[in-house]
Amino acid sequence: MTKNLLLAALVICISSCKPKKESEPKSERPQKPNIVLIFTDDQGYRDVGVFGANDIATPHLDQMAADGVKLTSFYAAQAVCSASRAGILTGCYPNRIGIHNAMMPNSKKGLHPSETTMAEMLKENGYATGIFGKWHLGDHANFLPTKNGFDEWFGIPYSNDMWPLHPQQGPVFNFGPLPLYHNETVIDTLTDQSQLTVQITEHSVDFIKKNKDKPFFLYVPHPQPHVPLFVSDNFKGKSDRGLYGDVIMEIDWSVGQIVKALEKNGLSENTLVIFTSDNGPWLSYGNHAGSALPYREGKGTAWEGGQREPFIAKYPAKLPAGKSIDVPVMAIDILPTVANLTDSKLPELTIDGKDVWKVMTGESAESPQEAYFFYYRVNELFGVRYGKWKLYFPHTYRTMQGQEPGADGLPGAYKMVDLKEIELYNLETDESETQNVADEHPEIVEKIKTLADQMRARLGDSLKNQKGSETREPGQIEQS
Repeated sequence: MTKNLLLAALVICISSCKPKKESEPKSERPQKPNIVLIFTDDQGYRDVGVFGANDIATPHLDQMAADGVKLTSFYAAQAVCSASRAGILTGCYPNRIGIHNAMMPNSKKGLHPSETTMAEMLKENGYATGIFGKWHLGDHANFLPTKNGFDEWFGIPYSNDMWPLHPQQGPVFNFGPLPLYHNETVIDTLTDQSQLTVQITEHSVDFIKKNKDKPFFLYVPHPQPHVPLFVSDNFKGKSDRGLYGDVIMEIDWSVGQIVKALEKNGLSENTLVIFTSDNGPWLSYGNHAGSALPYREGKGTAWEGGQREPFIAKYPAKLPAGKSIDVPVMAIDILPTVANLTDSKLPELTIDGKDVWKVMTGESAESPQEAYFFYYRVNELFGVRYGKWKLYFPHTYRTMQGQEPGADGLPGAYKMVDLKEIELYNLETDESETQNVADEHPEIVEKIKTLADQMRARLGDSLKNQKGSETREPGQIEQS
């Protein structure tokens, strides 16, 4: 009996004390989530299958929505290129940091060095950072992506129509060659952009492979579908919406390649992938523009079609699958949300965005923001979204209503309209903004006017000749 007990004890000791096999995985701290932000240019709300497109095939984006969440009331930070990009990358209303409109080549302005971009925030937290596509936040050497937190850049410094082949070159513009950059070096000047989406995709996939063993932030701001439209031979004539649809199909392919690269490298579960656009469609270009329907107007306006954008987010480890969320969210909220997910330090200077993670997961049906403010031009407050309500202040806006649209790469002429009185719309019952109900809801009008006055005190309003107490200057190059 004693021998048997001793033998059993010896067996237990041997089995519990034997060394682990080398093939057994070592315990490691979970890696911080990777962040992929895909940001198109001038894409309309209805230019993705799951957002209503029935004449453009977008299987990869549709699958991404099936695997994640789509936000149906997501707003760009402003309805124009540079300002919109400033908003999503800094978490600020663009006018807070002095970024207005679309910067022209050789601009003396750019992001101020004191502003913290999402890339700088994540880089400080040990992330590799890459941007592949369009920058448009200052083309002077002091303002390039590599000076704003990005380790690597391949792409163009501003919009793809800012080149000598612009249809209004001469009478209106005098653009020089369009440079293609790798980091801080011009490697080519473009006369044909048909391979640009493919090249951006290849660089993005390579970046994922190179950085698969550490957390990374991949920012993919596609120059398309901003005019002029270009597509590779692989997608020419593939859609039922002409060249514009072909371009969207190639962007969808690009999304698929990025998602596949994440899966191939075992990164899909722990990566947040976001897809959205910088503003609505450039309607004056007719068949070369997208569609914002059922929403009113497009790029360059504060109406719903100008800033409401398709938004899809996939993060298998944390986000539910196949969920549609209608709570208002704006691009300024992405940076603080990413900060929360990655345990990164928020910028020291004041930002406007709020963490909307609980909205994206469906835990909360209320935005942490009381209201969203729609500025345009140089600090003009056009409108306010407050719950289901959207109010517009008197301002001048552009429209193609009653105008002959452009075609095949040539723009039509906008008509300017003066909005003379406050207008209020209930977006729950009137998503196309056709019925002004300001007279029926004076208490809502007064509440929104109070919120607007509070924001004007902080950020100003050129329409009222009011300067804000919290605005900051952009970066500026001294005139030589």
